[in-house]
Amino acid sequence: MKKYRILLAKPGLDGHDRGVKVIAAALRDAGFEVIYTGLRQTPEMIVEAAVQEDVNAIGMSILSGAHMTLFPEVLELLKKRNSSHILLFGGGIIPKEEMDELERLGVGKLFGPGSSVNDIIYYLKKALPGQKRKEEALF
Repeated sequence: MKKYRILLAKPGLDGHDRGVKVIAAALRDAGFEVIYTGLRQTPEMIVEAAVQEDVNAIGMSILSGAHMTLFPEVLELLKKRNSSHILLFGGGIIPKEEMDELERLGVGKLFGPGSSVNDIIYYLKKALPGQKRKEEALF
């Protein structure tokens, strides 16, 4: 399997990161290269790290209720940085209708409480194979 690079982030003021650390460990065990940016990241910090690290995907964990602001803001910043090729996915406590709206805006799959790490791994293995990193797209 190609080694995909995944950036995981906890944007906003939420201080609970146990879940994202479990996801990070599971993704590493599944063969992904994982970069965890830590707590209280701004959308600008997340996108800057994603571009600098040349990642294939960004996974955001949001439990604060700010998902309808943070996901669209990251999408817009990715667009401004010519990095719309980076898959944005995530999870948290997000009502189904808001998950649907975010997915319509261009966010990848969103995982709610009780989601299996295997479901996330399966999703990424399906969503990423056709995706090229920036330097691969140049050739």
